[in-house]
Amino acid sequence: MAGNVSTRVKEILSWYKSENNGVLANLYRILNSGTLAGTGKLVILPVDQGFEHGPARSFAPNPAGYDPHYHFELALEAGCSAYAAPYGQIVAAHHDYAGQIPVIVKVNNNDSLYPSKNPVPAVTCSVRDALLAGASAIGFTIYPGSSYRKEMYQEIREMGEEARSYGLPVVIWSYPRGEGLTKEGETAVDVVAYAAQIACQLGAHIVKVKPPTEHIELEAARKVYEKEGIKISSLADRVSHVVQSAFAGQRLVVFSGGAAKSDEEVLEEIKALCAGGASGSIIGRNSFQRSRENGVKLLQQIMNIYKSAAAN
Repeated sequence: MAGNVSTRVKEILSWYKSENNGVLANLYRILNSGTLAGTGKLVILPVDQGFEHGPARSFAPNPAGYDPHYHFELALEAGCSAYAAPYGQIVAAHHDYAGQIPVIVKVNNNDSLYPSKNPVPAVTCSVRDALLAGASAIGFTIYPGSSYRKEMYQEIREMGEEARSYGLPVVIWSYPRGEGLTKEGETAVDVVAYAAQIACQLGAHIVKVKPPTEHIELEAARKVYEKEGIKISSLADRVSHVVQSAFAGQRLVVFSGGAAKSDEEVLEEIKALCAGGASGSIIGRNSFQRSRENGVKLLQQIMNIYKSAAAN
């Protein structure tokens, strides 16, 4: 590995000096896996949509995705940094791929069968089961803005403590949602930045958020943004602000790919994320809903953008 590359990983790991060696070792493994190994950038394949949205909505566009083995193979062929999925999906196939790619086991999940203004995911896997399933980290979703947010914060406090005791880093999906927010507010720049801050305060080693829009949801925040001249006109500006909100950029912040887009739309968004200093992307539907050939091609194009950004 080139000296300047390993220096970047060492710099990132220095942000987590208070952690035990097991956590540091797993972070090191994630940062040194796949095409982007050693660059400090991450592209992760997340496939929790079968639980969250249902099998047909998730996999009918590319029926190969019904098979849990497919996603391991897609992540490996594309050169992803890690693969994230719920416990059941991991254990159904991981025996054939153990040790070949870092795995993030989602330990809580939500479904779409009981719509609620205030969603609350259920804990669906213990930390010990995630460890035995071969996890390199656990994944946990919080919904800031939900009336049940405090229960989620308390759950991840307890599960995070246990995960760290086993040497497992914590990845927090911080998705503002609930009756405390408008639909537009779920991706508002002030709210996404706040969500990233909350995830960091809860002990996340890696934070996952959605790309923020220019909308400002909270009037109290609007006054500060205007007074301090915080730049939010471009996606790159907004991403930079979200990264700054994650302990001045001293936590890894990856951005979701969101709803289905064309290749051109995905790649333009990735360029803006790179320009804003994102640690990487976590791309699900925009990869596994394409054919395997096209999914691999798009993921590799995304990685090339991040690799170029890391080299500059």
